[in-house]
Amino acid sequence: MSAVFSSAMREWRRSAARGLTTRGNELRASLRQRIEQVMWLTISREMEALEKRMTFLASVGSTAPFIGLFGTVWGIMNSFQSIAASKNTSLAVVAPGIAEALFATALGLVAAIPAVIFYNKISSDLAKYATKLEGFASEFGSILSRQLDEGS
Repeated sequence: MSAVFSSAMREWRRSAARGLTTRGNELRASLRQRIEQVMWLTISREMEALEKRMTFLASVGSTAPFIGLFGTVWGIMNSFQSIAASKNTSLAVVAPGIAEALFATALGLVAAIPAVIFYNKISSDLAKYATKLEGFASEFGSILSRQLDEGS
């Protein structure tokens, strides 16, 4: 919110230094638009910076189960190859490959589940934060607009 406030006040001060806050209605309307545009641009930049690494969480959450599944298939293939090579179907021959397969599946889930949970939580929090910033910008824009109207 401080970034939104600072950007709006910076635009206000620049215009006040040029005497644009006390001139005609058209110039004041233009100032209102510029201040609103600066605030929305600042909100956009702030949200972009906050959402920067969300793609990583989304990618991990969506791809990790498939990587684990690939490991599972690989482990089972190794088990079948061991059976074929030894011509023996005992548990001692099959167990290592199956264990690797289950471990690969577990690793995929260990990565995916927290990534999805954190993605959903952070995404929800960012949406709430964006709403707060937009509300602040609207309220602050109204205050500045009122100040412009009182100055005329």
